[in-house]
Amino acid sequence: MKNCTTLQEVRTEIDAIDGLLVELIAKRNNYIKQAAKFKESIDEVKAEERIEYIMQRVRKKAIELSVNPNMIEELFGIMINEMVETEIAEFRNQGKF
Repeated sequence: MKNCTTLQEVRTEIDAIDGLLVELIAKRNNYIKQAAKFKESIDEVKAEERIEYIMQRVRKKAIELSVNPNMIEELFGIMINEMVETEIAEFRNQGKF
């Protein structure tokens, strides 16, 4: 991690990270759309066990990195809920529902 010497430098670094985060979320979303073609039902799309696994994994990672695990869980919860809706739409577009 870079040791910044000015507020502007900190903001520039944060802006760059924000851009990377959006790119990574878009990449994740594209894989979510691909996942729909391998599923046979809406219940399989919702994949509650998989979501629970992800939440436990990201909470653990947050703790390892000294980030508030509740914040990470909330962020992932929002992202996952929206991506499940995206996956359901993809599932329906394939004529499976």
